[in-house]
Amino acid sequence: MEFANAKSFSHCSSRALRALLMSCAILGLVTQALAAPKVVVISLDGCKPAIVQQLLASGALSPNRGIGLIYTKGAFATGSLTVSPSLTAPNHIALATGSSAAHNDISANTFHLVASPFTSTISGFGAPIGGYDFVGPAESLNPTAEPIWIALRNAGKTVVTATWPGGDGVDVLVPGLNNSPIIQSHVKRTVDYTVPFGEFGGVGGKGFVLTASNFSPAPQAIVDALTAAGKTSFSPVLLTTLETITVGGISFTIQVATLDTTDDSTVNYDTLAFFDTTNGIKPGPFSLPSTGPAYVKFNEGSSQPFYFEGTPKKAGAAFFVSALAPDLSTVHIARYSADDIPTNAPVLDNVNDINNNVGFWADQSDFRFPERINSGLTSFSDLELEAIYEDQVNHFVDYQTRVALRALSQVPDADLAMIYIEQPDGSEHQFLLIDPRQPTNPLDPNSILAGQDPAKVARYQKYIEFAYQAADRAVQRIIDAVGVDSDGLPLADIFVVSDHGFAPFHTAVNMNNLLTSNGIDTTKVRAITSGPAVNIYFSLQGREPNGTLTKQQYLALRNQVHGILKKLQDTNTNYTNGAAAIPVFDKVIERPTPGGVNDPNFGLDTSKFVGQDSGDIYAMLTVGYNFDGTQSPVVQRLGDAPSGTPVLSVPNFYGAHGHDPKLPDMDAFFAAAGPHIRPGLIHRGVHNVDLVPTVEKLLGVTPAATVEGTPLPIFEK
Repeated sequence: MEFANAKSFSHCSSRALRALLMSCAILGLVTQALAAPKVVVISLDGCKPAIVQQLLASGALSPNRGIGLIYTKGAFATGSLTVSPSLTAPNHIALATGSSAAHNDISANTFHLVASPFTSTISGFGAPIGGYDFVGPAESLNPTAEPIWIALRNAGKTVVTATWPGGDGVDVLVPGLNNSPIIQSHVKRTVDYTVPFGEFGGVGGKGFVLTASNFSPAPQAIVDALTAAGKTSFSPVLLTTLETITVGGISFTIQVATLDTTDDSTVNYDTLAFFDTTNGIKPGPFSLPSTGPAYVKFNEGSSQPFYFEGTPKKAGAAFFVSALAPDLSTVHIARYSADDIPTNAPVLDNVNDINNNVGFWADQSDFRFPERINSGLTSFSDLELEAIYEDQVNHFVDYQTRVALRALSQVPDADLAMIYIEQPDGSEHQFLLIDPRQPTNPLDPNSILAGQDPAKVARYQKYIEFAYQAADRAVQRIIDAVGVDSDGLPLADIFVVSDHGFAPFHTAVNMNNLLTSNGIDTTKVRAITSGPAVNIYFSLQGREPNGTLTKQQYLALRNQVHGILKKLQDTNTNYTNGAAAIPVFDKVIERPTPGGVNDPNFGLDTSKFVGQDSGDIYAMLTVGYNFDGTQSPVVQRLGDAPSGTPVLSVPNFYGAHGHDPKLPDMDAFFAAAGPHIRPGLIHRGVHNVDLVPTVEKLLGVTPAATVEGTPLPIFEK
């Protein structure tokens, strides 16, 4: 159904009244307006317009709050076309620059800078925006894209970025290059209040399986410390040592004490207290980022944060109890990974402000739990691991929202605030189980089609719904922070966007197996995958510092690999919807070499879809296939011939993006509401690169010459 066509625009007649009220000296509204930012951009990673429409139609999302409010009461698109590839990093930089991936030079979530040694890789979230000068290499004097905050700040405007990709205060270097020069200065990646996205703190998540035999009576000093902290147990306090780990160069020995908080004359342990032996159990109160011991009550189903005291980057984790028998016969504990916020010098004051007022970087949803990649999870049920993931979804969206609200409070009259929320992307990757060709049990190739588990399919749909509801709450909290008018619409112009849509996939594709099985030397050809997109690089003499191929060898090898990709077909009718065969690769694009071996720019030429640092072959898979998800050991698909090095196999998760942007499943979300926004369907195509010129028109700033988009016709007349 076309839910968008059923939208009500009865509120349009109230716009004049709203304008009148806002112009009157109504103290409350005027005070809020003066303290509100002018424009707020909220990116909900992976928010798919079709799913928003479905959830609004079902009542899972309300049209009167959050995402639904902006969508149903504001200007909206049925979908926004992403840049290619439809991946997170290229499209967030496109949203911030108004430039395509080939021009903003963010080729994927992970790729290779051709100025690097051949085996070096860079993250798309920390790569130079708008490229760099290959000769040198050096910072570009004429970048092919620039973030909107540069033009705004040059015009005297103030900008806030809260975990937005590219807003990180980093000096970008060339990976793998000794004594690398700065190829993009932190000045271009720093705004008036800049909060970088967090990072892994060096210790991964882990599961622990304990029984009563692991515990012994706690020393009286522990009991006394718990009592002083206001924690009483009506059964003997028991104690065990969980682990010793090193975080930020500091050793922590974590112990767990058991508590029975019910005064029912029955041994009924229901709470675990986690603490470090060096710091012990202190009564508090604690000042952030300190949290003291983590007290986790099992029947509350929520994790509790745990700060690693004294770590240089202020790292922390959390503890979750997924099973706790009253007699301790079964105890299952998850310790989340250690994480922190990068302490980049140019933005250190902002980072410290977040650590001290919001808290250390929280654990984002960790796919390594439901996919059983983290250690210690063998005895955990699927439901336990899913509960862990849902806990992380809830807590991390809340944390990112509080980071955003803190940033807004520190620059209350900012001209532009750019806010990034990680969901619903993470949950869609994990739970988008909507295709009968997807295995409900990744270890069982028979669990497709009629063999699917319908209960799991239904359960996973609820997890997707939960993720959208968490994102919806984040949007509403930001609306509440900027204030609303008499119609309940925000006093700031709020744009809710996403970077891409989502599609289900049923088959994992092993790119290296494809190359090696066809005799390709992977010391000369390197495939770097991101979701269903791949950049394939050839080790070219005179380009990579350690390049080995002559121009003639490059061209011959490129033609060979191109042929391999175009030839690959899936002939297993369990996965082809009955067709005899379907191509596994949807698009295969070569770097242009217009002058052949005499081309003076050989190996660096660009095109509409190929940037300076794109692969020499850039390719995207057909929907249903993904380079991620290959299991170890490999699980072969139902009906495939046995192979020791299969190219196609059963994956261990379900959702993907990075396909051809023109496919409807890849459509991104776009809606905007506020005092200057005219509500209704936008009657023209919307593209992610249109956001920058639209915001700049609102703020009266001339877009950079590199902006490829055009302002959207959404303004009040």
